[in-house]
Amino acid sequence: MKFQFLGFLLGCLVNFSLSAQQVKVSDSKTQQGIEGVMIFIPSGKDMVLTDAGGFADLSEFQGEKRLVFQIQGFHIRTLSWEDLLSLKFQVGLHASEIELQSPVISATRWRQSQRDIAERVRSINSEDLVLRQPATSADWMGSTGEVFIQKSQLGGGSPMIRGFSANRLLYSVDGVRMNTAIFRSGNLQNVISLDPFSLQTTEVQFGPGSVMYGSDAIGGVMVFETLAPTSTGTSTHILTRFSSAMNEKTIHANVSYGGEKLRFLTSISRFDFGDLRMGKNGGQASYLRPDYVLTEEGVDQIVTNPDPYRQVQTGYEQINLMQKIRWKASDQSTFDYGFHFSTSSDVPRYDRLIDRRNGQLRYARWDYGPQVWLMNNLKWTYRGNSRWFDQLKVIAAHQIFKESRIDRRFGESQEFNRKENVNAFSLNADFLKNFSESTFMSYGMEWVHNDVKSSGKETNNEIGISTLASARYPNSQWNSWALYSSIHHKLSSRWKFQAALRYNLTEIKSDFSANAEFFPLPFTTSQNDHHSLTGNLGLIFTPSDSWAISPLISTGFRAPNVDDI
Repeated sequence: MKFQFLGFLLGCLVNFSLSAQQVKVSDSKTQQGIEGVMIFIPSGKDMVLTDAGGFADLSEFQGEKRLVFQIQGFHIRTLSWEDLLSLKFQVGLHASEIELQSPVISATRWRQSQRDIAERVRSINSEDLVLRQPATSADWMGSTGEVFIQKSQLGGGSPMIRGFSANRLLYSVDGVRMNTAIFRSGNLQNVISLDPFSLQTTEVQFGPGSVMYGSDAIGGVMVFETLAPTSTGTSTHILTRFSSAMNEKTIHANVSYGGEKLRFLTSISRFDFGDLRMGKNGGQASYLRPDYVLTEEGVDQIVTNPDPYRQVQTGYEQINLMQKIRWKASDQSTFDYGFHFSTSSDVPRYDRLIDRRNGQLRYARWDYGPQVWLMNNLKWTYRGNSRWFDQLKVIAAHQIFKESRIDRRFGESQEFNRKENVNAFSLNADFLKNFSESTFMSYGMEWVHNDVKSSGKETNNEIGISTLASARYPNSQWNSWALYSSIHHKLSSRWKFQAALRYNLTEIKSDFSANAEFFPLPFTTSQNDHHSLTGNLGLIFTPSDSWAISPLISTGFRAPNVDDI
């Protein structure tokens, strides 16, 4: 009996010792556990990370005099083993962001406090999205009040930031560049391929962002981060939406599961938009639809619209699918796979369908063909206390874009169909190194390849025979290689400094032979190379926690793409 009691007492002591070496790291304000906090000795290479609940085992660091607790977005904290004992292994970290503002990633490609960057960034999250109930991602951007949306038809939406639009703005989805070599200077509708109900956060960076994002980021950058799998357990969300203005019927559902090693998220949305109804107060009479073209048995007829405020032939449909998988390979290494797919029906271009010549409608048909976007991306995140970096992020992605334009003039049998297919490959490697509590550096490299295929077809609807027509673009390959870096330093409690630099090489190879019959140029191929060096320099002065002054000198660039040729 005596030995049993001693064994029980020894077991309690061992259990107490083990539990005492289990530390919990939490947000000092919200008391929520923080996942991914790096805990290490400054002079050593061993490191542990906190789990989803903020816990980590410190057995290997027992008795150490200096332990560093570090994660981006919070102030670094250094404690001794005796300090941990006095704190009962409960460590609180103070968030570095301004009150009521969330961390942003658009400025450096890493999650960072808004008060530590000179760029102006507007961040909006999914809670705002549920409240505003946008019909499309274009409407979502316009709801900020700081992004103007141009629409030529219901199935469209081209963002404009401070007068810049189209290929003067850059789109990033889950860290992957969405801009392709056929992004034109005219209005673009690609943003509606994104499912607004699959977005977690959206950021708008105003001003040049070419240092981190390369060509096209002259006027601004729009960064979209989609939903991530839940950390633990299972969650399900279902949303339905009806709008009488366009007889819209939308349904969205997502299911998420989180385990210790594997996490999954599946999302699906279906959008069904009917004809848009125009308001009766303040609209332009030219937007009314007094009549429209109806084709029956191959004959075009002008039909009177009994309700001119109903914009006939504006409706379309769209489906979005998303699959996310996260695998925690180890405490230091995580893999994230993302699949995105979006496709639409034909999208009527309303401004062309109401265009008139000599009082008569010009077009019997003018549609954007199904707009298809598919993306597979794989991200590897590694956290380690190495000489060259503390965090590493590598993203490899493949995207497919399919677009087309279909038009036929009223009373004519010739219908033109021009198609563009783009295969886009990209690889980004980003590194983050903290030199001290007041200084950190981010640097990386980027490779982008676009393979553009373009074709044209003319069909005689009376006899059903198709012949070749001029393609919109030459078949081309567009390549971009870049190196970039930024450094941030805290000069004092009120002053911060940042500087960044990027070198970019862009190459275009084009083949015009497919269009030789229509455009007899004196050459059939071309190659153009463009070198770009951009940078920024900024200061941040924070007189108080509620406001800041941040002068910034920044340059941007846009290398010519296939649309320019």
